[in-house]
Amino acid sequence: MQDLNLFMIFARVVEAGSFSEAARRLNVSRSAVSKAVAKLEKYFGARLLNRSTRHLSLTEAGAALAEHSMRILEEVEQAEQVIGSLQVEPRGLLKVSASVAFGTLHVAPALADFLARYPEIRIDLTITDRPVDLVEGGYDVLICVTGEPDLNLVARKLAPVRRQLCATFQYFQQHGIPQTPEDLVKHNCLDYTLSGEQGYWRFTGPEGEIAVPVSGTLRINDDDALAEAVLGGLGIALLPTFRVGKDLQNGKLQAVLSEYIPVERYVYACYLPSRHLPAKVRSFIDFLATRIGSIPYWDRSVEVSE
Repeated sequence: MQDLNLFMIFARVVEAGSFSEAARRLNVSRSAVSKAVAKLEKYFGARLLNRSTRHLSLTEAGAALAEHSMRILEEVEQAEQVIGSLQVEPRGLLKVSASVAFGTLHVAPALADFLARYPEIRIDLTITDRPVDLVEGGYDVLICVTGEPDLNLVARKLAPVRRQLCATFQYFQQHGIPQTPEDLVKHNCLDYTLSGEQGYWRFTGPEGEIAVPVSGTLRINDDDALAEAVLGGLGIALLPTFRVGKDLQNGKLQAVLSEYIPVERYVYACYLPSRHLPAKVRSFIDFLATRIGSIPYWDRSVEVSE
């Protein structure tokens, strides 16, 4: 198969009526145009143009090829216009993957407002905590909670993931409020099994890092289920404020030892490197960043430590 560019050059020659004018429009040399036409003639084994000192005319074979070449040129120009508009105007299908807890609580509820603002975008959202391959899955954006995003992706921080040591007022009333991390040995500590070293909670305070042995009646691998257990008064746990921010704000939960808990992870919007980021991707990430805010809305009335 010949280089598509040869057909486009031939179409320009027919359109311009001369090699010189076609070369000027294409911003190439006249010899490059002449060689392109010669390659096509050699490939098809037929003369395409009758040449004279004053003008060019199409042979029968040239006229047949010109019809198809002009169609190819038109399709390419239309494709350029469509792709160009996609780079400028947010439109088309946006395929997003988001982690379960954050995606359910903060991405999905934002979609109605986003789609109202950008009615020419359609969204395909996948909620999962499984590893996601953006290329294989055909995803445009990955919203994930991690300490270290994939180095092969462009990652934009959307928010810090702060954790709070919290329990209900009734629990603290019955068991007392811990004043130092070491006091946790006296409490029913509910453990999130997918985070850190099991049986120990690590804190950072004035004296440096502290590893406190903890134990309790429940270990669980889901933040949402863990939060429900804490809200039920079962014990005390380290929970992300993006999950329990409202509960802390309305007093259903109370936070303690905030000054000892560091920011270890962030919410990132990740996408594949590209010289020209599609407008639909840029608008979605910008929308989420603005909606969350420089201080995340779930943290604005919660006392937290940096």
